[in-house]
Amino acid sequence: MDIGFHFFLLIVAILANLLSALAGGGAGLIQLPVLIFLGLPFPVALATHKVASVALGVGATSRHWRSRKLQWQFALFILCCGLPGVIVGANTILLIPENLAKISLGMLTISLGLYSFLKKELGQTVDARHRDIRGFCTGGLVLFAIGFLNGSLTSGTGLFVTLWLIRWFGLDYKMAVAYTLILVGLFWNGTGALTLGLQGQIQWDWLPALLAGSFIGGYLGTHIGLTKGNTLIKRAFEITAILIGASLIIKSL
Repeated sequence: MDIGFHFFLLIVAILANLLSALAGGGAGLIQLPVLIFLGLPFPVALATHKVASVALGVGATSRHWRSRKLQWQFALFILCCGLPGVIVGANTILLIPENLAKISLGMLTISLGLYSFLKKELGQTVDARHRDIRGFCTGGLVLFAIGFLNGSLTSGTGLFVTLWLIRWFGLDYKMAVAYTLILVGLFWNGTGALTLGLQGQIQWDWLPALLAGSFIGGYLGTHIGLTKGNTLIKRAFEITAILIGASLIIKSL
């Protein structure tokens, strides 16, 4: 491949991951279809996208590390609840009819965007709640379920984590997206990437441009979100959720 092709991959990755860093998920809405359009079979495109998306988590982490606002004990809780779900989901997806699963997920994802749009004050301020044993148990079970979706269906599940952290634990959009990008982008997707990588289904020569673009897009999107505030992040979340949901439904028909 020539330099122009790799530059195109770099630009696609920057745009896709900048959007994802703003909304708390959705890089696959742009990046995955482009990889398929460029000629990769779906399993190879998915595996390559998963590996590249880990750099999104690295870029977001490097920017949030400077802000020093994350509670790492809470981050560890999210990781411990969701990661087993990722592993279980990756090992049971073949038991679920793919089209039915995508339609269901698409409708649910659209509902997330509409719910956020209708709740004008949602995620605009921090209102910590459900931090007792019962609250953590319930919250952890839902995170496990979202991890299952991430391991099996892969598309847009970071949006579920973002909204759940806002709705259940009372985070604002900025903090919820921060946890999502770091834990889903870096660790959940990293686990998926490792699993797929061991199967040998990765387009390695495309990865340098995709990794660089994912890192740059993740850092820039995170920086914009931190400086512009919750309203912009909320709108990005709503638009991305509706687009991803519609895309899933269309692909399954």
